[in-house]
Amino acid sequence: MALLRSDEFEVETTQQAKPLQGLRAYLPYLLAGAFFGVVAIRSEIASWYRIYEMFRFESFHMYGVIGSAVLTAALSLWLLRRLGVRSLEGEPLSVRPPDPGRYRYILGGVVFGLGWGLVGACPGPIYALLGSGYAGALLILLGALLGTYVYGVVQSRLPH
Repeated sequence: MALLRSDEFEVETTQQAKPLQGLRAYLPYLLAGAFFGVVAIRSEIASWYRIYEMFRFESFHMYGVIGSAVLTAALSLWLLRRLGVRSLEGEPLSVRPPDPGRYRYILGGVVFGLGWGLVGACPGPIYALLGSGYAGALLILLGALLGTYVYGVVQSRLPH
């Protein structure tokens, strides 16, 4: 029996981690991502014009999609808790109370929103945009990779 330790939690494990069973282990994630990409393109939530309309308050389309996603998540969590569904670890589902240092989330949200508004794309559908033939999405992908790299470099100096 191994004991894994972290700053925030301790977990006891009774079995060793199994090596991946090849690429087949990733097939469900690939299918889910492909499905998300098709839905993102067909519903126009990855459309630069729809995002532009949202930030100019000219259309309800994106607000409707985001609002319905929040409502669906809230109702799903309520239903799962009502039915007594537990996590894979056997713990009841719960929502954490707000972090007292939530200003970092506000700053992160502002930076994310500025990037979303300037580029006209959320990072989620980058590959869907590339697959749809939008060559400009290469710049978005490069920016996302650069931002991830810079975060990795400065992560130890950021307040976490």
